[in-house]
Amino acid sequence: MFDNLTDRLKQTLDKVRGKGRLTEDNIKETLREVRMALLEADVALPVARSFIENIREKAVGAEVLSSLTPGQALIKIVNDELIHLMGDQNDSLDLNTTPPATILMAGLQGSGKTTTVAKLARWLREREKKKVMVCSCDVYRPAAIDQLETLARQIQVEFFPSTPDQKPVEIARCATDAAKKNLCDILIIDTAGRLHVDEDMMTEIQQLHQAIDPVETLFVVDSMTGQDAVNTAKAFGDALPLTGVVLTKTDGDARGGAALSVRHVTGKPIKFLGVGEKTDALEPFHPDRIASRILGMGDVLSLVEEIEHKVDKKKAAKLAKKLARGKQFDLEDFRDQLQQIKKMGNLTSLLEKMPGMSQIPDAVKNQVNDKSIMRIEAIINSMTPHERQFPKIINGSRKKRIARGSGVQIQDVNKLLKQFSQMQRMAKKVTGGKSKLKNMMRGLKGQFPSGPGGGMPF
Repeated sequence: MFDNLTDRLKQTLDKVRGKGRLTEDNIKETLREVRMALLEADVALPVARSFIENIREKAVGAEVLSSLTPGQALIKIVNDELIHLMGDQNDSLDLNTTPPATILMAGLQGSGKTTTVAKLARWLREREKKKVMVCSCDVYRPAAIDQLETLARQIQVEFFPSTPDQKPVEIARCATDAAKKNLCDILIIDTAGRLHVDEDMMTEIQQLHQAIDPVETLFVVDSMTGQDAVNTAKAFGDALPLTGVVLTKTDGDARGGAALSVRHVTGKPIKFLGVGEKTDALEPFHPDRIASRILGMGDVLSLVEEIEHKVDKKKAAKLAKKLARGKQFDLEDFRDQLQQIKKMGNLTSLLEKMPGMSQIPDAVKNQVNDKSIMRIEAIINSMTPHERQFPKIINGSRKKRIARGSGVQIQDVNKLLKQFSQMQRMAKKVTGGKSKLKNMMRGLKGQFPSGPGGGMPF
């Protein structure tokens, strides 16, 4: 997400970053390029206009023109305005009510509502330790009920059954009673996809809202529809008392215009981002962290939170002890590390949060993907336990067998073994005190991908 915008803004702001002096003329030129970058990212025109005007007012003031580092001062203003544009701070769910707290999900067909219901239910169960029930009022698409039941089973939350011959209001009322009886903290209700111009369907969801009086009414919208996402969110907001927006499919949206426009145009906060297909691919929306990503500065806080929740701490501690005892890092350990990375979800989304990634060439970043991790795993899985423990015994005939078993070329096996040998040497340095650690960090620069065929093994 934001790839195009990040690239354009980086190029534009790099021109002023090191300038010893800024004038009204070069600020004007910079803001013209920022405005073009926003419009190319599909940001709504009134939003881009307002954003640029706010920056201009602050940038031509004494604070920037008299600053010792005016370029940096201008970048800070852009960062602050991005945060303000997207809502200043994270708007969390308001669940402070007598259980069950009801969340109603609304949106267009195909926006990813049912999957988002499951993602949100899982997030609430795992992060907030809530007992959650889900229910489908989508009586127009029978498969939606079955889909939600399957997802509920996968994520281990309660499911209230419904049938296509029932009325949505009746289903919602029965689900509320069931959630009370089962002592559930939260009830999430999925609804049928509808167009805002369909009066009958909009009347139906208004009646549904009136019947259950939810504490949260979330509008689920596909971020890849760009300005249409903002327009439909506004139309739904006029018909329903929305409390927030969930942007889905952000991992497939390189522009990010919807995220920058929706708060300004609708007045409704973005509460979550859908960042992948899996049920754990949901992130709370933090404007300050997103602004940092847009400006290519990464998002370390979200990365740390991701690691905290998804990395197996026992395995990490076990590996640390093994290395501390002077034992060698082997391919079994490496495979464990790859599996930990896979647990953390979409790799592209993960890389966006790492500081400095905007400076890595696209040709290099494109090598780092989930498929390449799966390919490495396949190579390691084709080895015997003894080979994984002692990679040096892998000779030509063994390499042929491993390549055949994993469906790759012998060169791929050679490349992995060579790069793994470099990683082993670095792992040794980690346990050798501060001076060795410094040398390792210096050495890491040479191991990072430098182009096709080089660098780390994924």
